[in-house]
Amino acid sequence: MPGTFEPLPGGGAAVALDDVEISIIRSLAVQLLELIGPGPAEDAPDDPLAELFAEGPSEPPADPVLRRLFPDAYSDPEGTPQAKEAEEQRAYSAEFRRYTENDLRSGKRDNALAVVRSLDSLSTDSASEGGAVLKLSVPESQQWLGALNDLRLAIGSRLEIADEDDTDLLYRLPDEDPRKPMVMAYLWLGGLQETLVATLMP
Repeated sequence: MPGTFEPLPGGGAAVALDDVEISIIRSLAVQLLELIGPGPAEDAPDDPLAELFAEGPSEPPADPVLRRLFPDAYSDPEGTPQAKEAEEQRAYSAEFRRYTENDLRSGKRDNALAVVRSLDSLSTDSASEGGAVLKLSVPESQQWLGALNDLRLAIGSRLEIADEDDTDLLYRLPDEDPRKPMVMAYLWLGGLQETLVATLMP
C-alpha cells in the first residue's frame, strides 16, 4: 500500500508513509495554516460570541493562492461581462464573501490541523523505523481529502496551473527546472487524493 490509500474494513482509509513523506505533508499543511491565518476566535479568545457574529472581508484576498482557495462566488465563466454586470457581480460576491469566508477559512483550517495532528500522533505513537501506516476514520478521511484538495489548489496556483493542458506540460519539465520539486509534490498529492476518494466511494 505504499503511496496509495486503501480502504479499511468498516470504513476509513490507510496509507503507508515513509519519514520523508510524513515530513513533506506536515510541512505543507503547516504552510497552509500560516497562509489561511488565525480565526476570529483566536484573535479574541475572551469573547465566545466573537466568531458567531464576526463578518468576513468583502474584498477578495490579494494573494493569488488565497484567491484560488476563496474565489468570488459570482463571476462570468464565459468571459468579460459588461460594465454593469461586472459591477453587480462584484457587489454580490462581496456580500457573499462577508457572510461565508470566515466559515470557509475555519473549515479549511480545521482540515489542515487534522492532517498535522494525525501525522504528529503517528510519528510519536506508532511510527516504525523508516515510516508508518496512517489509519484514518471516515471523518478523518474526509478532512484529509479537503486538506489535500486545498494543498493542490495552493501549489497549482503557485505553478500557474489553469487547466489540464498545463498539468500535461508539468510532466515534461526538465529535472533542472526550479519548479520540479513543487511539481513532484503536486502530482504526488494528486495521486494520494485520487486513491483517498476511491476509498470513500460507496
